[in-house]
Amino acid sequence: MAHPAQRRWYPIAFAVALLVLLPLSVLLFSWHDVDRQIWTHLWQTQLPRLLGNTLVLVLGVGVGVTLLGVSLAWLTSLCEFPGRRWLDWALMLPFAIPAYVLAFVFVGLLDFAGPLQTQLREWFGNDVRFRVRSTGGVIIVLVLVFYPYVYLLARNAFLAQGKGLMEAARVLGLSPWRAFWRVALPMARPAIGAGLALAIMETLADFGAVSVFNFDTFTTAIYKTWYSFYSLTSATQLASLLLLAVMLVLYGERRARGAVRPVNERPRSKALYHLKGAQAWAASAWCGLVFACGFVIPLLQLVAWFWQRGRFDLDERYSALILHTLYLGAMAALITVSVALLLAFARRMAPTRLMRSTVGLANLGYALPGSMLAVAIMLAFSYLDRELVIPLSTFLGGAGKPILLGSLSALLLAYMIRFLAVAYGPLENSLARIRPSLPEASRSLGVGGAGLFFKVYLPLLVPGALSAALLVFVDVLKEMPATLLMRPFGWDTLSVRVFEMTSEGEWARASLPALTLVLVGLLPVILLIRRSARRIG
Repeated sequence: MAHPAQRRWYPIAFAVALLVLLPLSVLLFSWHDVDRQIWTHLWQTQLPRLLGNTLVLVLGVGVGVTLLGVSLAWLTSLCEFPGRRWLDWALMLPFAIPAYVLAFVFVGLLDFAGPLQTQLREWFGNDVRFRVRSTGGVIIVLVLVFYPYVYLLARNAFLAQGKGLMEAARVLGLSPWRAFWRVALPMARPAIGAGLALAIMETLADFGAVSVFNFDTFTTAIYKTWYSFYSLTSATQLASLLLLAVMLVLYGERRARGAVRPVNERPRSKALYHLKGAQAWAASAWCGLVFACGFVIPLLQLVAWFWQRGRFDLDERYSALILHTLYLGAMAALITVSVALLLAFARRMAPTRLMRSTVGLANLGYALPGSMLAVAIMLAFSYLDRELVIPLSTFLGGAGKPILLGSLSALLLAYMIRFLAVAYGPLENSLARIRPSLPEASRSLGVGGAGLFFKVYLPLLVPGALSAALLVFVDVLKEMPATLLMRPFGWDTLSVRVFEMTSEGEWARASLPALTLVLVGLLPVILLIRRSARRIG
């Protein structure tokens, strides 16, 4: 039974969990009214292809990020080779590039009219041509964008295994390769599985990159069903199928963790294997090639396009795009961090099983793709407008117009649900570092209530709160599906501008907003690198 002081926190946690349950319940109840004509058309013309495309994409990206992330993590964490010290952190920088930005850079460089194929035709004749907008092309782009999820977690797992385990394997006669397969890899499996699950969920949620490649998946089908068939209900039903796929990924990741327990050895900061000769240079070339393809070449191409054409778009309209983007990011960060802080305090002040389950449910929103959140929230707000707001406004003598549908509040709610878990993590870690003896001593000195929060907790929580706000801010800036579907009229942002320009094939004009997003996205990546370095040190 919860203590009376603990019960005060339950309404807060329940309210946040209900907000997350809102889109989930809308998705589940959307099947009460099925438009057979639309679903017949979808099944006959698109649905089998969408299922096949999505399955191939998930499998391809899953295999790709695992091979790339684990191999890079193994080399940078256990092996010494030329360039290892800077490649160790540089391989995290592709985190800063949104998938849709790398996609249009990839297409712009390698398409038939792009500079690479044009130069090859000049050298070898007009018969040289290859198709970029293909299944393999979109898989390569998403692998280059999402491999850091596996790389970062696998690298930390390999480093956390310490020196003793690998030396014990060496004493038992295992070669480095066999020690990797029989000792290091099985113990790192939970971390690799968690990174793989994140990469697959991001793949299922991706809208911008697959749109650039004209590669139809469930996310593009949701958008087209909404805007082409004008059927919000059918779009919601498609989103519920996407939710089922996400839940299966989460369930599979939990099952795949097995009973492997974390290692308690001291983290290792020095390499165990010193590569020499061809092996050393092959490791440098492999890591350098991934870094160049995932970050250096796209960044240089964006700068080149910006100088050729993008700089001429620096006008009043671009200023409005920046203001809209910054406003949405700042407001979403403020709201999300505030709610996450309340959840963190509720979890600390009422450490019961019910509270743990409620907070876990409230953090489930990060597993919901932006497109799915958009259609669910818009359907819920459309119902509230129709059944509550319009009748009430008419009764009071108002205009009787919908207020919630297409409003900023709907978009900010989607951001809060989507990125609450992003803010909760840093805040929970910061709060966990505050020993209970500190607030107890403050209360004994007569400091309690609001004074205890502002004088004791808040100064200690500022670093974690700033980290959480920065992560949410940048994630909101890069979020395309929810912003594209839910933005009010006239509220275009940088991500929307990138989508508009890439839809018209205007790669150079898309460089200005894309370059801005990449530069801003470097902030949380640098933060991740610094945190990782502190943990190892």
